[in-house]
Amino acid sequence: MELRQLQYFVKVARKQHVTQAAEELHVAQSAVSRQIHQLEEELGVQLFVQKGRNLQLTSVGKLFLCRVEGILTDLDRAVDEVHEFLDPERGEIRIGFPHSLGINLLPTVVASFRKHYPNVKFRLRQGTYNSLIRDVMKGEIDLAFISPFPEKHNHVVGEVLLEEELYAIVPEGHALSGNESIKLDQLSGESFVMFSEEYSLRAIVLEACSKAGFTPQIGFEGEETDTIRGLVAAGMGVSLLPEMALKEINELQPVKVRVTEPVVTRSIGLIRRNGEKLPPVAEVFRKFLIDFFEKKAAWA
Repeated sequence: MELRQLQYFVKVARKQHVTQAAEELHVAQSAVSRQIHQLEEELGVQLFVQKGRNLQLTSVGKLFLCRVEGILTDLDRAVDEVHEFLDPERGEIRIGFPHSLGINLLPTVVASFRKHYPNVKFRLRQGTYNSLIRDVMKGEIDLAFISPFPEKHNHVVGEVLLEEELYAIVPEGHALSGNESIKLDQLSGESFVMFSEEYSLRAIVLEACSKAGFTPQIGFEGEETDTIRGLVAAGMGVSLLPEMALKEINELQPVKVRVTEPVVTRSIGLIRRNGEKLPPVAEVFRKFLIDFFEKKAAWA
């Protein structure tokens, strides 16, 4: 069964006339008749009966028409979606991000991009470090913000967009809350509120504490920056969070203190599949992001 046969069948069914259908299709009448005949032979049924000068659908022909119209509509929609997906002015960008970048960075860059390309759509997926790399590798998303940036990876490549400083956060009234800066080892005896093991920020904090000469005591674990921040503000411990995760002001707000020894930072990058071209709209967005962060080096 060929697509042309289905298209010819629908046209004849709507016109109830082979000649008129052929005229609209810009093909010979014999070609339309031949395709309809071949379709009926393949199906083993009669789709039309002659009634005067017109053709009428048989009962099975009406049933078949209902299904075929649905199939052709879905096919047309799929073709339109493909063209839209590839259109830099109107396409869809599939992008992943970790929770810590979804609070401020992602809305900011998407809003800025849409000022130039208002018809572009975004399909967003939140994930952890490993899940974002996996989703890019599997082709489920085109791009992903990620932290830390994977310097060497066989299946994904990309660019570092910025380096962001991590601050110590402590409850109000804490002995260190009035300090402008601290050394990280001053928190060595504290209970830490830490990200769960699958989150890359946990590894960054653990490595920084190791450089400072201690292993943090973990009292609470969470999966979102809002949770970490809220628990610290409520007096459940201390932690380290990226600066952009501390921009939003809530009723429960910890005190942030700069860490000077060692200075703790994380790299934030953009990754894509290695060896594959991005869809045009995603490539436009990638170049926009590189330019955006080059112009706003002090964005965070």
